[in-house]
Amino acid sequence: MSQTENLFIGQISRVQKTFTAEDVRKWSDLTQDDNPIYNEGIYFENPLVPGILCEALIFDAIRKEFANHICCLVKKELLYLSPVHIGEKMTAEVETIEVNDERNWVTEKVTCMNATGKEVVIGQVVLQIIENTK
Repeated sequence: MSQTENLFIGQISRVQKTFTAEDVRKWSDLTQDDNPIYNEGIYFENPLVPGILCEALIFDAIRKEFANHICCLVKKELLYLSPVHIGEKMTAEVETIEVNDERNWVTEKVTCMNATGKEVVIGQVVLQIIENTK
């Protein structure tokens, strides 16, 4: 039996988050990434959010969509179109665009948008469904 049998093209999951200075500080502490663009007033009036935090929001949407599945990332292609600033409300959306039953792979279109609807991150991920827990 295919692990992808209950999945279908067009499934959509969305999550929202407003990144804070504390989120960025935690990231910087964890990774020792002390890039000055994350600090207020040095290069930008409102400091930037590390792109990897937007990726984390995308993977939160994936986790929500595949809550009843154990899966792992096979491929990731993301394009960062615009910077994200601390305090901006972000929406990550993932949409199933292909289901490969033979390989148990699912391809997701991913988009991160700011509060005005401007796309700031776009791309695709491919996930392998390891187990359907439901």
